[in-house]
Amino acid sequence: ITGVFLTLSLHHLAGCCKGATGVSLSAPSSVSISSINLEHALSFQPGPQTPSDARFMVEVIRSRKQSWKPVPACVALRAGQTCDLTRAFKDPFDHYVARVQAFTATQRSSWTVSDSFQPLSDTVIGPPDVAVSGCGNCLILHLTLPEVLASEHLKDSHTDLIFHVRRTRDGAEFTLHMPYSAETVISYLQTGVEYCVTASVRPHFSKAIPSEPQCAFTSPPPRNLLYMLVVLLGAFCALAFLLVALVIYGSRLTFSVLKTRLPKSLSYVILYRRGSAPPGLSPQNSHDDCSSDRLKRSHSEKSV
Repeated sequence: ITGVFLTLSLHHLAGCCKGATGVSLSAPSSVSISSINLEHALSFQPGPQTPSDARFMVEVIRSRKQSWKPVPACVALRAGQTCDLTRAFKDPFDHYVARVQAFTATQRSSWTVSDSFQPLSDTVIGPPDVAVSGCGNCLILHLTLPEVLASEHLKDSHTDLIFHVRRTRDGAEFTLHMPYSAETVISYLQTGVEYCVTASVRPHFSKAIPSEPQCAFTSPPPRNLLYMLVVLLGAFCALAFLLVALVIYGSRLTFSVLKTRLPKSLSYVILYRRGSAPPGLSPQNSHDDCSSDRLKRSHSEKSV
């Protein structure tokens, strides 16, 4: 492979030197290939003083071939556009190189060549979908892999998962390497404690992006018994105070109603029994009058 690319580079330099007299545009710069889930894209920057009406052409070559081939969708790109190389890089195990040239109706630039690119080893595998739930002293992880891992080239590859587990309470953390399973259990954790888990897929020859942290309690957090006791005691005291207030208010209201609606004579009787007398009449005077009446009636009976 190294010998092939050395030969290609020499041919490329020879072609540039041969047509140097006709080159007047600045060559593109920052030519690079990025790839996520085996979807490849080439990006570049126009050279200095490149006119706004300039277009850009992209060509690719495989390590096992000897000729450059234009990418049909990338023969007249504008500045700032990217070139989709997914179809051009068909074999994920092969090595490819791309190059970019600027041109106008009357001028051309020299080619700018990218680094060597292997789709399988240079792509980045996206994160899996993760759902976390507690199971006492453990966590249950439900995982869904990116669809690219079910493709024809990768469906038989051995896939490992990397779990980064962090305890929320104090930041303690650890990492686990486990084979892929749609449901995975992480055991021997503390009960009633929240943990956050990030997961990433690491198939052979590829990089991977971790998922967003997903957090869950291993089991419902224990309730504070002292706090519950204080709350219940406070509620009981409030209820007792309310009942006492209602009794006092009710007794006062009842007496006020009786005093207002009962006949005046009956009110005097009630007042008298409570130790008071109507205005202008004292308990002693009333007793004396009754005694005088009894003496007069006795005297009259004897005379008869």
